[in-house]
Amino acid sequence: MNKKSRYSISFLLPAMLIFIIFFIIPMLMSLFFSMTVWNFDNYTFVGLDNFKMFLTERSLNIGIRNTLMYAVVTSGAKVVLAFFIAVFLTGKIHTKNLIRSIVFFPNLVSTVAIGLTFTALMHPTKGVFNQVIAFFGGKGPNWLGNVDLALFSVAAVDIWKGISIATVIYIAGIASIDKTYYEAAAIDGAGRWQELRSITMPLCLPAMNSVIILSFIGGLRSFDLIWSMTGGGPGFATDVMASIIYKEYAAGYYGLSTAGNVIMFFLIGFFAFPLQRFLLSKEEKLE
Repeated sequence: MNKKSRYSISFLLPAMLIFIIFFIIPMLMSLFFSMTVWNFDNYTFVGLDNFKMFLTERSLNIGIRNTLMYAVVTSGAKVVLAFFIAVFLTGKIHTKNLIRSIVFFPNLVSTVAIGLTFTALMHPTKGVFNQVIAFFGGKGPNWLGNVDLALFSVAAVDIWKGISIATVIYIAGIASIDKTYYEAAAIDGAGRWQELRSITMPLCLPAMNSVIILSFIGGLRSFDLIWSMTGGGPGFATDVMASIIYKEYAAGYYGLSTAGNVIMFFLIGFFAFPLQRFLLSKEEKLE
């Protein structure tokens, strides 16, 4: 090994050690303990029984369905709504700085605080939302108590909170577009919609890809907002992978909760990596 190679390895070694200690070793330990029934004193090896239980027991595997549904709904809404908000805020409006501050405000507030606030706002009888509906002669639903509506109610709050970061990313992407493209389009007589479709959307693709990946992975990992608003209820209606793992761990089923963590890790990887490769391939074609 020559001097240059040793010099390069000396820079890589600290990062490799950190990666091995804080990622590889914990991952291997989690994989092992997911195949055991363990506590803080001893363990019993049970093979794949924890995984079988997690995937066959309805009260557990419902979290996989809810997690995917929640991630698709929240990420899809953030990608679309944040884009049009960013387009509006990069236009020629006098109060755009003030509006940008208002849009970004939800991100400054604690997720748990937002969850508790919206839980009060969505109360079936005393909540502001239903009182407003009642004022106009209607009857508001039980936002968080209806098993068919609760997950989407929490998702709506997640969209309201998360749209701020997505909008900032989009604004950065749109602001980086060379203005000469728009000037050339204006000379050719292109309208606003044509500029949006042919210039803004294609050249904003890297920012859009970032929003898709971040919001989708964030949806798959979501826990704090759901837990603060519903605790996974009513029944199992809003239970996602993270909340089920927490419940199993709190109940003392450490091996089962560890198996849930492993399933969640592979679930995120199974969807996130192909999605990222697909989006990057689209981006490379554009270049």
